[in-house]
Amino acid sequence: MTNVTKVVVALGGNALEDKGLPSTAESQLIVVKKTAEYIADLSSQGYEIAIVHGNGPQVGRILLASEAAKDITPIMPFDVCGAMSQGYIGYHIQQGLREAMSKKDRKVPIVSIITQVVVDKNDKAFQNPTKPIGPFYSEEEAKKIEQEKGYTVKEDAGRGYRRVVPSPMPKRIIELETIKQLWDTTIIIACGGGGIPVIEKQDGCLEGVAAVIDKDLAAERLAEDINADILMILTEVDRVCINFNKPDQKELANLSCEEAKKYMEEGHFAPGSMLPKVQAAIKFAESKSGRKAVITSLNKAQDSLSGNSGTIISC
Repeated sequence: MTNVTKVVVALGGNALEDKGLPSTAESQLIVVKKTAEYIADLSSQGYEIAIVHGNGPQVGRILLASEAAKDITPIMPFDVCGAMSQGYIGYHIQQGLREAMSKKDRKVPIVSIITQVVVDKNDKAFQNPTKPIGPFYSEEEAKKIEQEKGYTVKEDAGRGYRRVVPSPMPKRIIELETIKQLWDTTIIIACGGGGIPVIEKQDGCLEGVAAVIDKDLAAERLAEDINADILMILTEVDRVCINFNKPDQKELANLSCEEAKKYMEEGHFAPGSMLPKVQAAIKFAESKSGRKAVITSLNKAQDSLSGNSGTIISC
């Protein structure tokens, strides 16, 4: 197949969890199976796809479970919890996609790659934790957790309080060559949760660190590195808005990089929510002429690729 469009899809939390369902593995699989139908539609249209998923709630719960069992079994390091989340979320996406693709009589291999992403040990993010993980808390619960466990807890976009951890910038994907070799034949799930953050030591060995890389920025890194045409960031809203949740809220169908930067400076996009999505979109659009990023909701994914929905960011 010639002139195939390469798309890296970044799945938001709503693609993995439903707020109306309990936070169980069984519930996640139900939601993922619905999500997989939209991804299968894209594949059926002939797009070559890689999937990057988040893991904030999941890695937080894995760590909480490990800490709760500390008197029975040793607590797992944070990077190991991240690897565990890649494994079980990837497994669910593989199951869901296999089922959705079989309904369309498409036999395309699907694989999850446990992915390490190099970060700079001197990244300023390690001194300023900002990435939300785990469940939401009330203000009272948050203060108690800060005192008892020494966590950094911050308010998250008006939705409650969550633990926050460092979120360094992704520099290099360790498993990139493997991803490239599989690309033409396989739907790849990679850089799950933003990738397992590792630092390179002087001897060339890798060491995991306690952090969570933003999955949208990791998806952008992957999209650049595999020379994708489109970075698609799927979230809870159909389009990026300015004055979000205000009487003068305005949806944006198209954004130049300059306009997007202006709105960022004016504070229209919440940190830990829409801001990293717009930052990733700008970075990808600026990386090479002809590239574009799309931010939209899961159920508008296909429409956005034909320009009928979503926010398209290009330079």
